[in-house]
Amino acid sequence: MEVKKQLELTLKASRSLALLGGDKINEILLDLAEAAVENTEAILVENQKDLSRMDPADSKFDRLKLTPERIQGIADDIRNVASLPSPLGRILSETTRPNGMQITKVSVAFGVIGIIYEARPNVTFDVFSLCLKSGNACVLKGGSDAIDSNTAIVKVIHAVLDMHGVDEHVLALLPADRAATAEILNAQGYVDLIIPRGSQGLINYVRENATIPVIETGAGICHTYFDEYGDTDKGQAIVENAKTRRPSVCNALDCLLVHESRLADLPQLCADLPKSHVVVYADEKAYAALEGNYPADLLEKATEESFGTEFLDYKMSVKTVPTFLDALDHIAAYSSKHSEAIVSENEERLDLFRKMVDASSVYCNVSTAFTDGAQFGLGAEIGISTQKLHARGPMALEELTSYKYIIVGDGQVRPK
Repeated sequence: MEVKKQLELTLKASRSLALLGGDKINEILLDLAEAAVENTEAILVENQKDLSRMDPADSKFDRLKLTPERIQGIADDIRNVASLPSPLGRILSETTRPNGMQITKVSVAFGVIGIIYEARPNVTFDVFSLCLKSGNACVLKGGSDAIDSNTAIVKVIHAVLDMHGVDEHVLALLPADRAATAEILNAQGYVDLIIPRGSQGLINYVRENATIPVIETGAGICHTYFDEYGDTDKGQAIVENAKTRRPSVCNALDCLLVHESRLADLPQLCADLPKSHVVVYADEKAYAALEGNYPADLLEKATEESFGTEFLDYKMSVKTVPTFLDALDHIAAYSSKHSEAIVSENEERLDLFRKMVDASSVYCNVSTAFTDGAQFGLGAEIGISTQKLHARGPMALEELTSYKYIIVGDGQVRPK
């Protein structure tokens, strides 16, 4: 089917979602969770086709890979979305004007949300469940790396929609080619909002080429600053968790900043990293502190390219800073404004860090691994926004809505 025709059908189908009640939406989501588990084997067969085309050493391999456990986790996430309050129809404000007009500001769906993403087939399930719950139709443009997985997942979703008598075109999967990308980026009148999920290169391409609104999500160049007043045990645990829990995610630690007065503690801060074979790119002073205290085959001298890089892998840079202000300057220069952390027992430093660091999530003595909606108590998220308009940080159900004004009166007219 031509892309334009798919977009026309999705736009038409999106209008019908306004007639679905919250209970019906939840029924669909719960049935989808069951269907995902029941179709695990079929999904994994298709996922294996995608995996066979990718080098296991590629940092995207882990994101592409599905397992029975991961599909069960996806199903649990869908059930969780079903359990959340509906974000639609919330009264955001209401007032009565002197002439008797009643004005109510009410949350509503955007309409059609387009998602462009790379080798992340779990996003297909996640995005659909969040869009349906928030009353939005969705147009998915996945990468060729995950085409077989995405096709299998969409087939499962369409079957559940058909079972409930819902137009399957509320979810469209576009071809995995560049032509389809160009069409969705310029789909004025068909798509209300584009959300790219993937590398900085993908996000930059979407931002630079889209003619419809874009919310940037995903790219994370994340720092943890170990202050001169930092607790070494806390720092060791935070560094290990932020770097190794899941290195392929956008909130994983990329650069450890260390106050030069605490270089003697650097070996302990990095002590747990060799267990995960983390390669450390250290500046001159940090290299000297780690040499002989960190495996030689995992220790390299940093270059300028070592900083400002989102590694998405078991790799991390270390930068020595003479002062607290130098740490702030480094973060300001290299951060993607995603997640930034400080380890310090000095309340004044913590307060200054909170006020001066420009990021969607600022952590004090906590691992950056928590930047997602489920961990913030928001339920689930469609991505982590690194911009400032409309949404910032984890984008949960509320951020997938807009609003409109409802004006009720009794024949009022405006004076000429």
